[in-house]
Amino acid sequence: MLSNNFDNESVFTQEQVLENRGRVAIFIDGSNLFYAALQLGIEIDYTKLLCRLTAGSRLLRSFFYTGVDRTNEKQQGFLLWMRRNGYRVISKDLVQLPDGSKKANLDVEIAVDMMSLVGSYDTAVLVSGDGDLAYAVNAVSYRGVRVEVVSLRSMTSDSLINVADRYIDLDNIKEDIQKTPRSYTYRPLSTVGLMDDSEEA
Repeated sequence: MLSNNFDNESVFTQEQVLENRGRVAIFIDGSNLFYAALQLGIEIDYTKLLCRLTAGSRLLRSFFYTGVDRTNEKQQGFLLWMRRNGYRVISKDLVQLPDGSKKANLDVEIAVDMMSLVGSYDTAVLVSGDGDLAYAVNAVSYRGVRVEVVSLRSMTSDSLINVADRYIDLDNIKEDIQKTPRSYTYRPLSTVGLMDDSEEA
């Protein structure tokens, strides 16, 4: 009887996997990552995220896909920061749905970019759990691309995991990608100078 140890054992070590990544292209579903971070109770440090996903490999480009509200100045400032810090931002205006919520679906944009860049990269890192992207992932893998899916397990479609070469649960790397709260050390004002002044008087 065959033992089922596939979940616990990997054919290759992590070092061997990283060695074979070649040129890396990163595709981030901004909305999916935002809600995953909410679930984890963390705030993403996007500089750390880029370093963690690249993991020392050669980065071709990192794409960040998001819906935008043109009236939201804070969001506009965030996206400007992203553009200046290593990300290619692809945005689409949010559309108001009948229930009052706003949404922008960028699955097509992600799929088209993954397909059109085949030949320019060796490994795709897809930060999304959306099962609608499984067909695109399967298609690029048939073109010789290795695909890593990074997302929160509870928000990830099994169909997406099944076509990926590697799956990474965000919960397992949250320590590496979250913003660390700034620690301020309280330093009381020095009284030495004041004492010297009084002594001289």
